[in-house]
Amino acid sequence: MIESETLAGNPLGDPARRPLYVYRSPGVAGGSAAAVASIYLLQPFGGQLDRWLARDSFEPTKFERIDALYAPEAEPCPEAVIVFVDAWTSIGGSQFRNSPVTGNYLDYICDELVAFIDANYPTAPVSARRGVAGFSSGGYGAMTLPMLRPDVFGALASHAGDALFEVCYLRDFPAAARALRDHFDGSLEVFLEQFATRTEFDWGRFGDMLSVYAMAAAYSPDADRPGGVALPFDPLTGRLDTNVWERWLAHDPVRMAAGRAQALRGLRRIYLDAGRSDEYFLDLGAQAFSAELARLGVEHTLELFPGRHGGIAQRFPIAIRELLLAI
Repeated sequence: MIESETLAGNPLGDPARRPLYVYRSPGVAGGSAAAVASIYLLQPFGGQLDRWLARDSFEPTKFERIDALYAPEAEPCPEAVIVFVDAWTSIGGSQFRNSPVTGNYLDYICDELVAFIDANYPTAPVSARRGVAGFSSGGYGAMTLPMLRPDVFGALASHAGDALFEVCYLRDFPAAARALRDHFDGSLEVFLEQFATRTEFDWGRFGDMLSVYAMAAAYSPDADRPGGVALPFDPLTGRLDTNVWERWLAHDPVRMAAGRAQALRGLRRIYLDAGRSDEYFLDLGAQAFSAELARLGVEHTLELFPGRHGGIAQRFPIAIRELLLAI
């Protein structure tokens, strides 16, 4: 557990005392390895920390997959500390950003959590020896944190990270507007009240609107209403609000890259992958980010593989090893 001063008093009233899992490679656990690299793993939207422990039918757990990297028969893998980060919020996630609606999760990770790990584990306390990786919204965080804080992270791996917003988000808006109309009297306030007082979570009822609301909390907080958000569409008709939408696009990794080219060029490894049949078209987002990196002269790797958005846990250790070999 880490007691966060940054998250204390956050607008949602979410806990400031945060759990974390820390995986130590065999040499670290045995006390023979020091000044090792560290990898920070970011969860997808809606994923709480203990989700990393789940075992799918007939599948190894995430930790068993990492264990396999250090099995005697495996190719040598550098010693490391791997940190499973908790940045969950009561609306599902933070997009690993600072927001007046959810709290300052970017600062929590980059300033508090990293300092805690370096103080308590035998990690090399320099950005060149730190990587960040994640899946879906966690992949978004993995792409953007090193752009915003290259002083903290020196490498990234993104599995189907949120990118190319007009492809991955825009199609959600009509469904959210319809959900507001049919379930919540066309009112964002009614949605929030019902969500807060629910006795169970019905994705069919809450999911579309919750996802859009959480992204708006990250990308378009309402400066005129403390704690409020500006939706990127008219709640009554679903018509796109181009002014708010432009605010969202400013946070798109594809569009952020040009302004952060120097930070991206300084990274020691950029590894991107996605399933070719990703339901949210995040394979196209990965390709668009890759194309922008290529245009900027940033070295990276993109791998598209047969698969959808879920069921890709076998990709995580591949990326971890790629980062560790580079840092």
